[in-house]
Amino acid sequence: MFDGLIRFIREQYGTKEFIPLHAPVFVGNEQDYVRQTIESTFVSSVGAYVDRFENDIARYTGSPGAVATVNGTAALHIALKLAGVQANDLVITQPLSFVATCNAIAYCNAEPVFVDVDRSTLGLSPTALSDWLAEHAHIEGESCVTNDDHKIIRACVPMHTFGHPADLDRLQAICDQWRLILVEDAAESLGSTYKGRHTGTFGKLGALSFNGNKILTTGGGGMILADHELAARAKYLTTTAKKPHPYEYVHEETGYNYRLPNINAALGCAQLEQIDHFIACKRELATRYAEHFQGSDLLFVLEPRDCQSNYWLNAVVCQDGKQREALIKATNDNQIMTRPAWMLMNHLPMYAGSRSGPLNNAEFLAERLVNLPSSVLPEFYL
Repeated sequence: MFDGLIRFIREQYGTKEFIPLHAPVFVGNEQDYVRQTIESTFVSSVGAYVDRFENDIARYTGSPGAVATVNGTAALHIALKLAGVQANDLVITQPLSFVATCNAIAYCNAEPVFVDVDRSTLGLSPTALSDWLAEHAHIEGESCVTNDDHKIIRACVPMHTFGHPADLDRLQAICDQWRLILVEDAAESLGSTYKGRHTGTFGKLGALSFNGNKILTTGGGGMILADHELAARAKYLTTTAKKPHPYEYVHEETGYNYRLPNINAALGCAQLEQIDHFIACKRELATRYAEHFQGSDLLFVLEPRDCQSNYWLNAVVCQDGKQREALIKATNDNQIMTRPAWMLMNHLPMYAGSRSGPLNNAEFLAERLVNLPSSVLPEFYL
């Protein structure tokens, strides 16, 4: 049934026996920069490459400030704390996401509220968000609170799924109306833009990830995007809240050891030098996928209107769950890695009791969506 797709993917990736979902590419200055870091002996959290990586990311995204962290989850955790999320607060997010989104909320001892996604963006639906708030919340003073138990709804966290930007204008307008802080989970969307502006820079704060499977990797790492004042506060909190001093260890509040090591930042600097090429290559692959699926009963996921996606992970939507399972089995049996979307967050045991609105689109996509191999094609770097 999927012989044509299997042939197509193998034609793109050549003679590789196993084709992964997304593999990193190291063909630039990675080895040179890492070697320089080793020779300097500054391989941990202090070093020139950390500062350079933060400045380079800020410049690339257009964010006033950027603070490197050990991973994307840590970046989102601190972003939520800086947004004012406290114990027993509610934070609205989407169920179609990686578990880190909800875990960061839980680290603040807050509770997620699940609102549906849009099929066109795979991200948080402004209509579903507005409907849930109108039914379940009201404004008291300067806070948004629930009607039933008067809990504060502090923030809203859309996730730019597989690199496709959510509907940021409408989400921001709703957050402003309801006194919610918009915090973007841009872990997957480095290089993606909404109306010409980089994701992660619309909300009060944004969080990036540089895990090994991301479009740019530091092996593990993340970044907080914020204005200068919040970035300075983020830097302080993520470096154990240590008061600056040449030799004394004075910590004025509980901080976090979330610092990105210099050796990882060196890798990130080299990778960022190639980001435009990586994105161009991935967009070319997406174009080929789209052409292959024309006239097919599999719906290829295209970038939303007014957006330019990095196409981090390409995806198709199957007709039903049975077709999805058949596609995943056929490709993996042929050493081509495909996978379903994540299990919805409200189906996980630790979040199963969380509040939610109707999740029709999320349920539809979770049953039918399949991610396809999305690495930069060998022809572009060999």
